[in-house]
Amino acid sequence: MYTIATLHDLRRHLHLADRDSADDDELMRTLQEASHLIESLTGRRFCPHVERRAISLNPANRRELILPADLLELHAISDGGGAIEIAEIRLLPADRDAPASILRRHDDGPFNSSDGRGDAISVSGVWGWHDRWSTAWRDSGDAVGQSALRADASVIAVSDAAAADHDGQRPRFQIGHLLRIDREYLRVTAIDRARQQLSVRRGVQGSAASSHKQGSSIQTYAPAPSVRDLTLRYAELMSNSVGLIRAESSPVLERLRRLTA
Repeated sequence: MYTIATLHDLRRHLHLADRDSADDDELMRTLQEASHLIESLTGRRFCPHVERRAISLNPANRRELILPADLLELHAISDGGGAIEIAEIRLLPADRDAPASILRRHDDGPFNSSDGRGDAISVSGVWGWHDRWSTAWRDSGDAVGQSALRADASVIAVSDAAAADHDGQRPRFQIGHLLRIDREYLRVTAIDRARQQLSVRRGVQGSAASSHKQGSSIQTYAPAPSVRDLTLRYAELMSNSVGLIRAESSPVLERLRRLTA
């Protein structure tokens, strides 16, 4: 399952009553298709994922590393000379809310390659696009309820799945939600409100499934509103012609499309 928006978002967008749930499975499939289509048309990923990438170095300019995708957080970097301190690297543009497209050393010194071809630069971090990354993760107001969450567990006990989160958004947990516990990402696949349990997929978006202590806070990911709203419009229009979909969303897609050198 990979969705930018949640099932609750789509149901509210379509003005469906709580009792109108017979088509929820089909709505989820449409939501997934809309999410994949938007990302393929823009050349961007709108849910964060953890990855280590080998980046080719431009021999004509060894002072800068042009990234092949949007980088939200830099976790580690190394070149032919070994590991480089993150403090030595400048992310450009220099905006904590915007993803980086270029890495540059503070001393403007060159990146080095051990193989002579310039393709040995390793960059690890969180990749994806968001227009306000510093506020992309919300405090759900809930936490791991069982004594401990094992790395192989697929159910999380919570205190109140339907309550509001710390930002007043209700319900705090929704099918399709991307969660973060410590450094692990999880995806909500089902919610049992009678038992106050979340069914989840573990270690998604390139993260590793791991154990978490009782009381570990649970955060929910909030995609950029413009991207979420476009996903919902795509899902609504998915059964119509491609021409109608493109006419509806082309202006927004053009603003979101990633430009490459």
